[in-house]
Amino acid sequence: MLAAEKSLADPLRILLTGPPGCGKTTVILRTLDLVSHPVAGFYTEELRSTGGGGRLGFDIVALDGRRGPLARVGRPGPRVGKYAVDLSSFEDVGVRAVEAGLREPHTLLVIDEVGKMELLSAAFVTLLERTFRSPNPLLGTILYRPHPLADRFRQAPGVESIPVTRQNRDALPVELARRFSTIRYAGSA
Repeated sequence: MLAAEKSLADPLRILLTGPPGCGKTTVILRTLDLVSHPVAGFYTEELRSTGGGGRLGFDIVALDGRRGPLARVGRPGPRVGKYAVDLSSFEDVGVRAVEAGLREPHTLLVIDEVGKMELLSAAFVTLLERTFRSPNPLLGTILYRPHPLADRFRQAPGVESIPVTRQNRDALPVELARRFSTIRYAGSA
């Protein structure tokens, strides 16, 4: 079998990409509303000041409801631009949520996102390596620009990268839900 071929037993792995603000996270959340399979993982959410002010940072939100700070302006910690990344919170909420999903091979893993902030975590990079070797299907987002670590996962065998645009973002959730609903999960009859 050629490396580029995908066997029927290979898990479906889709990474959405596009510039910030194009709707990647919204596509993921709308897709999750349409799938009936078990899911585990996390998404990121902007935190803005009240009254329409600027962005204060980002939260990490596990699909089981746990949440914590991912990054904030004006705090200590490793930096990405003006944001200090809270690696402990990210690992406690996001990494743990994906690890829980890896225990069940039929669980759809959600990783929003494979980005500069998240890739500062060695535990997350190790988790991604496990995830890309697992039988679990994956729906995630990945940063738009080239990045040495992100590119390893973007170019992994069997990964399909889909750009999110204004033209396709409204139709993508239905299409993605259809694709994830028609795959055979490990252990299913």
